[in-house]
Amino acid sequence: FFSFFFPPPPGGATPVPPARQRRERTARRALAARGMVEAVNWSFISAREADLFGGGNATPALKLANPISAEMSHMRPSLLAGLIAAAGRNMARGQADIAMFEVGQQFESDEPSGQVLAATGLRRGTARPHGSGRHWQGKAGPVEAMDAKDDAVALLSALGAPVASFQIAADAPSWYHPGRSGVFRLGPKNVIGYFGELHPRVLDEMDVAGPIVAFEIFPDAIPEPKRKPTRAKPPLDMSDLQPLRRDFAFVVAESVTADQLMRAARGAEKKLIADVSLFDVFEGGSLGEGQKSLAIEVTLQPVEKTLTDEEIEAVSKRIVAAVEKATGGTLRS
Repeated sequence: FFSFFFPPPPGGATPVPPARQRRERTARRALAARGMVEAVNWSFISAREADLFGGGNATPALKLANPISAEMSHMRPSLLAGLIAAAGRNMARGQADIAMFEVGQQFESDEPSGQVLAATGLRRGTARPHGSGRHWQGKAGPVEAMDAKDDAVALLSALGAPVASFQIAADAPSWYHPGRSGVFRLGPKNVIGYFGELHPRVLDEMDVAGPIVAFEIFPDAIPEPKRKPTRAKPPLDMSDLQPLRRDFAFVVAESVTADQLMRAARGAEKKLIADVSLFDVFEGGSLGEGQKSLAIEVTLQPVEKTLTDEEIEAVSKRIVAAVEKATGGTLRS
């Protein structure tokens, strides 16, 4: 018996999980790394909760023919319904600082295309991304809408999304607080996700004390990156020249968003502009009614040689011209 030779089984291709499954795993790991706890909730909610998130009477197809109970009569149009209810149960047990997420399916219709993968999270109390609760250095402040945006951007970056190409608009769904929320878009119709503070009306209806900030990201809406012809990583291309930073302040109408202004500045000189960031917003004072001042810092990264004063001035003029054309604003003197 021991003299028999058993050849090894023929080698086969290593199974690779589907793209959606890889994105689900990536989303869970990214959010857990930000200190959030994963929750697993029912896919069924009550008609009252479904109404709050665009389902219920607005989408009769989501109503179940034979529900388990009256409180589970509809397919969930948003994962937020279960997360908010879970937050309320935690608060009833003395846990007021909450950071949790869920990755799962939500439903827009009873068609196969109406089943949408979502990565959704919320924060409450002092459960901020960079520490929570009491500390000898001082108590952490309450969560803010920008905390939800930070979570969403971190998740999108982990999923390989082109974050710098996104447009941010203020037309978030009705369950978000107007003026304290936003929408990520890639083009006019492709909605990538939402973020912001939840509307107090929704929290009152669910008998949960706020404020609560949340985000909803739809991984399937993120375009797949273009396949590279080779697996070899491209050579690291870094300049050894010192970057330059220039500040610009523009007077614009109140309706102009910082994102519009920064996108215009970034597009003025794509080869040299490495980064554009907002560092000041000013209203009132000597500015006219309906106007505000937005100040940005532009980082120029020379590649081949040190820029001369004339070249820097030329880039600055192109930035000013691009912003004025896109926003109708003027350089603040």
